Amino acid sequence: MDGHGVETKFESHNPATGEVLGIYPVMSGEEVAAAVAVGASAAAAWRSGGFDGRRRALLRWAARLAAREREVVDLVHAENGKPHLDARVELLLTCEHIRWAARNAGRVLRTRRVRSGLLMINHAARVGYRPYGVVGVIGPWNYPLLTPVGSIAYALAAGNTVVFKPSELTPALGLLLADTFTAANPDLPAGVLSVVTGRGETGAALCRSGVDKIAFTGSAATARRVLASCAETLTPVVAECGGKDPAIVAEDADLAAAARALAWGAVSNAGQTCAGVERVYVVAGVRDAFLTHLRRQLADIRSGSGTGAHYGPMTMPGQADVVRRHVEDALARGGSAVVGGRESLRGRHIDPIVLVDVPEDSAAVREETFGPTVTVRTVTDVDEAVELANDSRYGLGAAVFSRCRGEEIAGRLDAGMVSVNSVLSFAAIPGLPFGGSGESGFGRIHGADGLREFARPRAVAARRPGVPGLDVTRFDPVPGTSAILRAVLRLRHARGGTAR
Repeated sequence: MDGHGVETKFESHNPATGEVLGIYPVMSGEEVAAAVAVGASAAAAWRSGGFDGRRRALLRWAARLAAREREVVDLVHAENGKPHLDARVELLLTCEHIRWAARNAGRVLRTRRVRSGLLMINHAARVGYRPYGVVGVIGPWNYPLLTPVGSIAYALAAGNTVVFKPSELTPALGLLLADTFTAANPDLPAGVLSVVTGRGETGAALCRSGVDKIAFTGSAATARRVLASCAETLTPVVAECGGKDPAIVAEDADLAAAARALAWGAVSNAGQTCAGVERVYVVAGVRDAFLTHLRRQLADIRSGSGTGAHYGPMTMPGQADVVRRHVEDALARGGSAVVGGRESLRGRHIDPIVLVDVPEDSAAVREETFGPTVTVRTVTDVDEAVELANDSRYGLGAAVFSRCRGEEIAGRLDAGMVSVNSVLSFAAIPGLPFGGSGESGFGRIHGADGLREFARPRAVAARRPGVPGLDVTRFDPVPGTSAILRAVLRLRHARGGTAR
């Protein structure tokens, strides 16, 4: 604290042990604005390299991260709490997304021609894409590399500079991302990718700092505060919020495979995955067999921080209380635990919990739990499963398990992303867009849509010299123009659009 009681520094802790890992500055609004100004000054040099120059810089960044793999994985384990294997998977996916953005930005964002149409046949039309300028990225703690890079790499590839505000729970990883980028590209000016550290006030300052766009990942409640701050300057936002993702197990599903996938989709990363599975709807005829397989899959899965642990602790201290509240409410309202139960709630280490017969209006079904729990509801048929799956204020991801009807069922789900006979596979495919609707946010990261999210389309219509055509953008049109327009209207539109 300073002399006025204002926090000037904060600590980063190991979530498993409570050990202090580092002390970081709480950056003020003036410091955030200064970082944005440096980013703006670097923008011209970053754009001048073109798509090829940015591709080379981003690929060097991915190579530097890969070369420091052991250090990065150890830091993810220490600061976020996830096992080394999970950290290594996250690092690989991070590098894959950097690579995809680098190699595809030129193709996706190149200037393209557009048909000018009959009325403007004497014009050439094209669409180009221009970067916003400086993009502010506010990242989460649950996937402290992959999730922010899903915005950072795509924004950089599109020609923007980036100011990144990592979660106060994982500041060292945020600084590592910027440090490795700078180390891989020492000839670039300062400010192409920079980091500001602090708590919520620092994120709010970033929203008001003059950035040209904000990419936010976090809760819907925090997203509302971000949107309110950005509304003051009409700063556009892409928001990736939480989920209450459903899975449907149809009567023709491979039950062993479904249980294996859903066990992982529900409890990996301690359930701290926005697109993790939190609700399962299983058709009555296969319900008992499915639960037998699910119990078998989760029988020996445990939370821990040492060698052999399947997943780590709850990273955010208060999240364990949310999980406990949801479990207690479900049990008090008639639900029962077929895997785990109250005994699974070991402080910040929570073992898998599978709840059945939980009322659909309970907190465990309606609210995002963000823990290693899952509810299983028996339904009469797939139609009921689809209805219940769609009855949510969230609309992020979903999963379907069926040998013959997977694609058809997936098409009926109100979700931004669907996996068929798998879970979360869409997040591991860089070319696919990632995002949802409702309380899950809006806009898209990843893939071609993610690149376009960080570029403004610009339309150009250029008159072709010497090419004849109608000119209706003048007060003295060519004689007969009105008659020609009338004939075109009748030919092309008066017959219901059947004429070409």
